[in-house]
Amino acid sequence: MAGAVKTAREALAAWLTYLEQERRASPRTVRAYGDCVGAYIVFLEQHQGGALSLPGLAEVSGGDLRAYLAFRRGGEKGLGPRSVSQALSAIRAFHRWLDRRLDTPNAAVTLVRGPRLPQGVPRPVSEDQANGLIEEAGFDSDLPEWEIARDGALITLLWGCGLRISEALSLTLADTPLGETVRITGKGGKTRLVPVLPVVREAIAGYAAAQPFALGPKDVLFRAPRGGPYSPRHAQALMQRLRGRLGLPDSATPHALRHSFATHLLGAGADLRAIQELLGHASLSTTQRYADVDAAGLLAAYSKAHPHA
Repeated sequence: MAGAVKTAREALAAWLTYLEQERRASPRTVRAYGDCVGAYIVFLEQHQGGALSLPGLAEVSGGDLRAYLAFRRGGEKGLGPRSVSQALSAIRAFHRWLDRRLDTPNAAVTLVRGPRLPQGVPRPVSEDQANGLIEEAGFDSDLPEWEIARDGALITLLWGCGLRISEALSLTLADTPLGETVRITGKGGKTRLVPVLPVVREAIAGYAAAQPFALGPKDVLFRAPRGGPYSPRHAQALMQRLRGRLGLPDSATPHALRHSFATHLLGAGADLRAIQELLGHASLSTTQRYADVDAAGLLAAYSKAHPHA
């Protein structure tokens, strides 16, 4: 491949093909990476006044990359720290691939540090709030029965199994009826087995029996009103509708149910390593955030209950 690739733009096209065909990245991910690295290459070409060759990518200096990041931060529509960090991550991934596949290393790029980001604290919903969301989904008289079953099943699945919304919506008809565990493919193509509670199995079985569409085994299970795949945007709208009825904060999102799964397990005495495996976290430090949330909750309860508080 190295001999066929002569320019930076050809290298980008080859990398995106690799992401799509070998890494099985989603079209959205491929498009986002292409936009990030494509803008980077355009900046470098404008900076040097001409097309950028493949060897030229090996000669990009740390100063060049820092100048690009500064350029993206500037202006009226400048990127925020998190978006700049994501752009830098995509560029580093591109250069790592250049090193491995096209023998075009660049050590200077790996030394550039991104902006410091504040560590976000998970904001779960309480057990009562999660139960309230499930119950409220069952009282939507304006919807057909199968949609009511779908909404309740999705919320029960997210809270009961701690799935990312993309993982939940990737379930197919072939996955039903759910057994005691379900095999989930998460970020980076990592596969894990997640235990399934009886209440989750019952909710999914009820929805699968009620949905009116003729689905094949490989078709995704959750469907929108007109029969198309149910999307994360649909799930966000569902949670927005339900939290509005219950008076919950804007932080009550589909992902908040995953946070709740972790914090409620931790509060019940589950081991942090076990929770890491259930969530599919690559690093224990990511799961550690839930211990901080649980400790904060215990302190708040202590402050309310202790006579000297």
